[in-house]
Amino acid sequence: MTPATFDQILRPLHRWVWRDANRRARKLLAFAETEADGGRDLSRAAELTRDALLRRLYLRHALDERRHAELFRQRGRAILHQLAANGPGAAGASGFQANWLAPGERGLDDLRVDKETEDSLLAFLHLSEKAAAGRFAIYHQVLAVDPETRDIFSDILRDEAFHMNYTYTQLTRVAPAKHRRRLWWARLSRLWKGYLRIASAIAGVLGGLLLLVQYFLVLPWFALLARRAARREPQGWFQPSRRPPQEALKSQY
Repeated sequence: MTPATFDQILRPLHRWVWRDANRRARKLLAFAETEADGGRDLSRAAELTRDALLRRLYLRHALDERRHAELFRQRGRAILHQLAANGPGAAGASGFQANWLAPGERGLDDLRVDKETEDSLLAFLHLSEKAAAGRFAIYHQVLAVDPETRDIFSDILRDEAFHMNYTYTQLTRVAPAKHRRRLWWARLSRLWKGYLRIASAIAGVLGGLLLLVQYFLVLPWFALLARRAARREPQGWFQPSRRPPQEALKSQY
């Protein structure tokens, strides 16, 4: 099963995630941070590369990411402002954010530009842009409830198509003999990191359930045992006299 097919199966879940206005605003703000972080990574890549063509492409890519971040940030804030204007309780944070179901473009992959070679970086970027384009296309489809946000994804998808094309073209240029191998290694890395993301989410849920079980089933028994033990403890070897100090002194003589 390909990632695109998996996303299509989860489309009803994506529709539910994005239907809530507050959750939609929070996700847009999270996407803004992810895109801004990607822009910084690409600016760093432009500084490190010795290839003049790649330097120009990385800088253009970085500018696109910064523009995407601003679009997401403005729209997220606009939604929150509208919710606040509708009522004091409308802007409260939704209980379930489902960030791992709708991740950003590359923030979860923890890219380290300084440790990447030219071809491995291009392979990583190509797969990241391809995954982002697939996700953003689904978000565009399920956002009939919010035409303004849907138009933002439509605008960004045009840039994602360019990013996918240039990264693959440049990968085949700088590594003509091993570009397929680089793509496979990048895919395996993304699959491993995706597994870790899902495992962490499941571990968080199980940890929360375990704490609830301990709180409602285990702790009451400990409290009951401690109360019984306190009742069985001796009251002490010495009972202080309740008589006035003067009478206690006379009794000694």
